[in-house]
Amino acid sequence: MSSVTETAVETGVEGRAWQAGVVGGLFGGALMGVLLSVLMTPVIQSAIPALWGLSGGVAGWVIHMSNSAVLGVAFAALAKALPQYSSSIGRSTALGAVYGVVLWVVLAALVMPVWLGAVGFAGAPALPNFNPMSLVAHLVYGIALGAAYPLVLNR
Repeated sequence: MSSVTETAVETGVEGRAWQAGVVGGLFGGALMGVLLSVLMTPVIQSAIPALWGLSGGVAGWVIHMSNSAVLGVAFAALAKALPQYSSSIGRSTALGAVYGVVLWVVLAALVMPVWLGAVGFAGAPALPNFNPMSLVAHLVYGIALGAAYPLVLNR
């Protein structure tokens, strides 16, 4: 008679958690993308695709949604590291709001202007680019991600 012993292997972000991060990131990214399309059209149609040497709204949406999913997985890792802040919808939403602000400061206000300047994009914003409308869009992303994460995780 043989027996099989299974050993759980700890990974950075496990099955359901990373899936919840992807779904939450795509949900938040879709809402943020609509805001960008309506309120900051040149960002989604020109600036985001220019980061990768591309142009057009379709490329902007594909890149934006890909980033949203990846950043959702990073949120899942953060939520796993801080379970006291991600165990309920309310706390996870608050964590998502903070996450959205951090993304705005680091990625939108600092990284994006530098990157756009490095690729020679004519419309590169000044550094730092603390655009209030971009803050609102990143807050929407983070809040939607944070709210969706525990719902998907615990379904």
